[in-house]
Amino acid sequence: MSSINTHVGKMIRKYRKAANLTLQQLADAIHKSRATICKYENGDISMDIETLYEISQVLQVSVPQLTDIGRLQAEADHSSAYAARKSPFFQAKMLYFYFYDGRYNRMKDGVINIHEKEENGSYRATLSICSVSGNGRSSESYYNGSVLYSDMLIRFSFVNQYNPLEEDLLYIFNPLEFRTHTDGLLCGISSADLMPCAFKCLVALEKQELNEELRKHLLFTKTELQRWKKLNMLLIDNYETGSRQV
Repeated sequence: MSSINTHVGKMIRKYRKAANLTLQQLADAIHKSRATICKYENGDISMDIETLYEISQVLQVSVPQLTDIGRLQAEADHSSAYAARKSPFFQAKMLYFYFYDGRYNRMKDGVINIHEKEENGSYRATLSICSVSGNGRSSESYYNGSVLYSDMLIRFSFVNQYNPLEEDLLYIFNPLEFRTHTDGLLCGISSADLMPCAFKCLVALEKQELNEELRKHLLFTKTELQRWKKLNMLLIDNYETGSRQV
């Protein structure tokens, strides 16, 4: 099936519906069968230039409006250019996830698995987070969700499998150059007390060692807080006079 045939077929269907014509009415107007028009619109067969002109006259549009090959090529070029500069975080099927929970003074780590593409352009994803309590016992939380990519950011949206009230959004920077890890912001509802929360996090292509260096990296610095406040990433502005907290 030719991409040009498919594109022209979609345009014919678009303008036919805009003109409130049925497949049979268009077929009768150009002396073709309904099945043939259906194949034109599906891109299954090619049509000669005379047929294309007849269709354009019935639909009251120009031939360039039906072909629009320039736009089709531009879209293909843009798609190829974007594919050539995808970051490794777009191509990854598994990512490692880390954040520091200051309420309990411990690091938490998890694994993000990225699955098949959804109809809306996003990808299905799952997240598991492991935490170790003060007495040494470990537990895991499981989440289902999706991931959506852009040039600047990658957005993950997750819901706890066992508690639908706990929904989390994870935003990470999407560097186009090769890096093994990138910083992000996790915000949502805490599984511990069902209160709103926000954590600085790190997402990596490779598993990281849980050491003091990683813990320090996961802590907010004064410079980061000032920069994030300017970007409205973390902002407290509706405070009572005389009791402002930042």
